[in-house]
Parts: sequence; C-alpha cells; structure tokens
Amino acid sequence: MNNFRTIARRSAAAVALVAILATGAVGCKRRKRVVRTVEEAPSLATVVATADPQVARQLVIGFYGVEQNSWRWTTGRFSVVLRPPTSASTKGATLQMKLAIPDVTIAKNKAVSLSAYVNGTALDPEKYTHAGQFVFSREVAANLLSGDVTRVDFSVDTTLPPTAADRRELGVVVSMIGFQPK
Repeated sequence: MNNFRTIARRSAAAVALVAILATGAVGCKRRKRVVRTVEEAPSLATVVATADPQVARQLVIGFYGVEQNSWRWTTGRFSVVLRPPTSASTKGATLQMKLAIPDVTIAKNKAVSLSAYVNGTALDPEKYTHAGQFVFSREVAANLLSGDVTRVDFSVDTTLPPTAADRRELGVVVSMIGFQPK
C-alpha cells in the first residue's frame, strides 16, 4: 500500500510539473497583440514604388498586380493618394511618374496622351508618340497641396483592349509615382 501511495504522489507531482512547464512554455511564446487605432494609422508615403506592398493601399484604383517585382500595368484611368512634402503647402511640389509605353501600344494606337489631375485640378497633358521609358513631370501649385492627403488621378486616351490571351484593359506601365519637394 505504501508503494501505491508513493507512486500516486509521484505521478501527481509529475502531472503538476508537466502542467507548470506547459503553461510556462505557452506564456513565453505569447506575443503582444497590437491594435491600431485611427490615431496610430501609418502615414502615407510621398513617393510610391508601385511594386512595394507596404504602400499598395495608396494605389486607389486602376492598377493590376505587380509584374517582374518592379511595376504594374494600369487601366485607362488610375488613381493614387500621396502625402505632400512638408513644404508643399507654401512652395508647391513636382509630381513625377516613371512609366513605360510598350512597343505594342504604339504599334496599335500610334500615340498615347496622358492626363493628370491633382485634387481635381487638371495639369498639362503629355503625348507620347514612341515606345520607351519616360518620366512624366509637372509642377503642382502650393494651393493644391495644403492637406495631409492629395489624390492624383490619371487617364490615358487610348488603351489596349482585352484579348483572348489577356482579359485586361491595358493603359501604361508604371513603376513610381510621387512628389518631389521644391
């Protein structure tokens, strides 16, 4: 009977030790749960690389998925939201977009006109008559950049229509959009 009691006490002690160790191991692996509030929301970037997943939420409409880890096709109309540079509300800024016009676009459409609107105000359009890589660059007045968020809308006058091989409407290829301070 004494052996039975000794074995029972040892078994109970072993079960208690395992329970303590298991609880401790779980407690050590516990991570703090971070809950973001509106006040702690990440701020917008001034310059957006379209392939960067950290800023993808700033690509509002008209962008397809990342291709070749560096760029995205757009639709005929596409928009982005940006944070203006710190001094933009007094000095203005320069809007820049790195884009490419593929050979197939020029072969089919002969030319592409790109228009941009900052908070609804039109900037001078640009016409592209040959394929290649370009930087669309426009000065933006200070009065258009007074808030914390600036919406920039773009449109192209011609697109590549969907085909059997690619069901997307294709505008231009974009790798970067942003404001440069003056």
